Amino acid sequence: MVEGKLSLQNAAQRGAGSSRKRELGTALAVGGLGGMLGSLLLATSLIQGLLLGGLFGLVFGLLFARRASSGGAGLIWGISCALLLWIVFPAGLMPLFTHAGHSMARISDARSRFPELVAYLLCLGMPVGLVLGIRGGLQKTTGRVPFHLGRALVVGGFAGVLGGMIFGHWSSVGDFFPLIAGLGEFNSRFANTTLQFAVAMLIGSSFGLLFQWDVRGYGSSMGWGLGFGIFWWFLGPLTIFPLASRMSLDWSADRGNEVFGSLVGHILYGLVLGIAYATIDRLWVKLFIESDPLNREPGGPGLLVLRSLGWGALAGFAGGIVSSPVMFATGILPQIAGLDTPLTIVRALMIHLVVSMIVGMTFGLLFRRESPSLGLGVMWGWLFGLIWWYLGPITLLPLLLTGETDWRASAVSALLPSLMGHLIFGATTAFVFLSLECRHRHKLLLSPRMAAYEIRRIRPVGTPAPALWIFALGMGVLLPIILG
Repeated sequence: MVEGKLSLQNAAQRGAGSSRKRELGTALAVGGLGGMLGSLLLATSLIQGLLLGGLFGLVFGLLFARRASSGGAGLIWGISCALLLWIVFPAGLMPLFTHAGHSMARISDARSRFPELVAYLLCLGMPVGLVLGIRGGLQKTTGRVPFHLGRALVVGGFAGVLGGMIFGHWSSVGDFFPLIAGLGEFNSRFANTTLQFAVAMLIGSSFGLLFQWDVRGYGSSMGWGLGFGIFWWFLGPLTIFPLASRMSLDWSADRGNEVFGSLVGHILYGLVLGIAYATIDRLWVKLFIESDPLNREPGGPGLLVLRSLGWGALAGFAGGIVSSPVMFATGILPQIAGLDTPLTIVRALMIHLVVSMIVGMTFGLLFRRESPSLGLGVMWGWLFGLIWWYLGPITLLPLLLTGETDWRASAVSALLPSLMGHLIFGATTAFVFLSLECRHRHKLLLSPRMAAYEIRRIRPVGTPAPALWIFALGMGVLLPIILG
């Protein structure tokens, strides 16, 4: 009997070892092929591309293959690792050796290496991450909610269309269609609108297919939409659309500067897509999946909303106080207050705090139960601050003041001093809100039924959220600096 158990254990270990070898071999092969493709597109050495891609695939397979548990998780881990690789080597270490007398890399060096960034993302991070993620999703089935293909396509497609309707009306009024930048606009506005709707549906459906397992709430869905929108800017306007229009592929920083407005458009569309997807998906789950009347909220929906609004207002007030010195130091507090006329310091501060409380309420509604710890919650707060930087000073504030927006890279980079204040505000707001939420959660854990419910609702440790933070925050900050 003991010998039989030992033989089964040895067989299982041999099977796991064989599966691990196949996994590493797949990562090595996909990475090598992607590196060669990137070398062809960049007109560099194929041998160098093969070695770089193979090494990237091997290291990614060793360190992150277990975290690539789905197509979306693999994609976000792949492109975040590719971004880190580009920051460390082409944009970081290599300029130190090529420029004698320089102690640090320069912005011009990063601009000249921008084509390599695109190649790293699309030829290394994307294929390696997707292949290992899809493989991991097919193998790992125990302890996981079943994947619903119809739910992914219907919810994602409908969310994409809804996002296209909200975002497309605004685009058509300004006669600017960022989702199809690079394809070349048609003479008919109807044709441009129809094509943008088709692209929006494609992005929404692919979002549902990739991130059905990872979207848990409105805030995280909005964050995933932000990251996916940035990724689609690299994939669509910079790569697929020019090729579809029979144009030469141009990954230069100058080309990125030309289509930078579409990047902001992709980011805002991604936010709308994320909110729409989370709303429709939650409705789908309520109608077709959840049927146990015991799995209820411990309080009524109205009580939960009021509690989130109250905590969010208090957290936003704290965030406004902590971030106000940075706003004063950068001289942008009157602009954030939304007025052209000179303001006294007290009046400007009061308006800033009122706006901070309102924005904090949105954090309370969107990001509740998104983090199991305060440290991880601060990362969501930084992402929230980045989101409001693109929504506020870049988009909504110019609309309120002038009725127009300026999404050029030069205009966005001029607003970079305010980004630090928004990141500080987001981190402080998240810390205060999650402190209040954790205190309330400890009371609920006294009840066994509520404890089980809360554990199901809280985002577990080990999800691809850290990769999302790396990619979204890194790209959201770096691209205005490099291309501006």
